[in-house]
Amino acid sequence: MPKLHRYGLGEKTLHTNLELLANLVKAKNAPRPQKAIFLIAASANVEILRFHLRLYLDLKLTGQTRVFQLQANLREIGREIGGWLKSVK
Repeated sequence: MPKLHRYGLGEKTLHTNLELLANLVKAKNAPRPQKAIFLIAASANVEILRFHLRLYLDLKLTGQTRVFQLQANLREIGREIGGWLKSVK
């Protein structure tokens, strides 16, 4: 990634990834009534990461193959969070 975007978009993507992981760990350890709060936040993080990946494609910062692989992973993560959220409600 070019230096111009590394410290802007790259850092934001890293920070969002860490927030996603933190929300998933909090949801895992939270009491059942509070799990939904953290799962909704994790779902929002997944959505933000999807936008970041689209920006990577639009700005041609990385190869399409890698972005498509990451989008598939995010889609699966989103599905799992959605299923977990349904089971909690």
